[in-house]
Amino acid sequence: MLKAAKAASIEIAGLTSMQKNAALEAMAKAIIERQDEILNANTQDMEAARATISSVMLDRLCLTSKRILSMAKGIRDVALLPDPVHTEIDCYRRQDGLRIRKVRVPMGVIAIIYESRPNVTSDAAALAIKSGNACVLRGGKEAFRSACAIVEALRTGLRTVGITENAVNLVMDTSRDSAAVLMTAREYIDLLIPRGGAGLINACVKNATVPCIATGTGICHVYVEKSADIEMALNIIENAKTSRPSVCNAEEVLLVDKAIAPSLLPKLYERIVTMRKKSGNVPVELRLDGYAQSIIPGTPVSEEDFNTEFLDYILAVKCVENTAEAVEHIRNHSTGHSEAIVSSDSTAISMFTAGVDSAAVYVNASTRFTDGGEFGLGCEMGISTQKMHARGPMGLLELTTYKYIIEGNGHIR
Repeated sequence: MLKAAKAASIEIAGLTSMQKNAALEAMAKAIIERQDEILNANTQDMEAARATISSVMLDRLCLTSKRILSMAKGIRDVALLPDPVHTEIDCYRRQDGLRIRKVRVPMGVIAIIYESRPNVTSDAAALAIKSGNACVLRGGKEAFRSACAIVEALRTGLRTVGITENAVNLVMDTSRDSAAVLMTAREYIDLLIPRGGAGLINACVKNATVPCIATGTGICHVYVEKSADIEMALNIIENAKTSRPSVCNAEEVLLVDKAIAPSLLPKLYERIVTMRKKSGNVPVELRLDGYAQSIIPGTPVSEEDFNTEFLDYILAVKCVENTAEAVEHIRNHSTGHSEAIVSSDSTAISMFTAGVDSAAVYVNASTRFTDGGEFGLGCEMGISTQKMHARGPMGLLELTTYKYIIEGNGHIR
């Protein structure tokens, strides 16, 4: 498979923008035409996983007709984006007339190891094709049947426009052995992107001999500073925690200025515990420090809670003296993904945005916007929490590298 993908990468790199867009349209069309097969495969995955994973993780695994339409739309959105390949990053001429150009080119073969989100299959394939790359996908066992059906649809779409189906490949072995092969396949893999939990990402960072971009876990914080509008803060906290708790941009830790805690916390308890119970929704389990416990009921928080990506209806709460303490807490516990401040104080906002070193830092907005689609990238290959080459949502530009083209007229050194 890797040999076939390497050969395909040469063909894909040579496609015009029009050819790539035609391929993406055919892939989107095939996804919709074969949605019954995809939904049937997903139903089997859901049944097999129901007894082994939580309800919020089942939601990540679940596909519906609406979600399949959204997958197809994501592919078409990528087709509408400017093609980064062969665009000129820089150009200059030396005094002796030698012309030097810096030009974007595809990576080659991109491998993605991911877990239980079937939509990643189509997102990754679309971004790879548009950026002129072949891709090798290695999904998790929970979503294996879904991924197979999706990849078969995508490959069908490629065949209909005369482009090699080996541009999109799915590893049929979901064991750790296959992941280990991808991590060390230096002859064939030009870039490896792990997209999943801390265990997977740490294994890749530790063992990969191929170039690897770490898409870190999301211990995301929302800090409510003392000058914050309380209604705004409640809306942001509720959205960041409950709109989809199983994703990496969901809030896991709430930091509250002690000066505003007595006003904010009772209303927060009413909003995300009491009212959610009354409406039949899952209430949020609040894990509270001592100061917060003196105001509202909840489970005592542990130090480990501040280092945990819950991916569930659980929220760790700490009350702080000021913005400096909030920034210090985030520095000590953040995974570098997404953090937010709710405030009307420009000084506090400046201190927070300058002091917090994460890929995405929000002011008066939910962390849930850290997403390729929301950032106008069509979709994403993952959220990078590293600082080299790519950071934050990875779109088309992050899947390219560059080379220098030097034009002379018999120049010698």
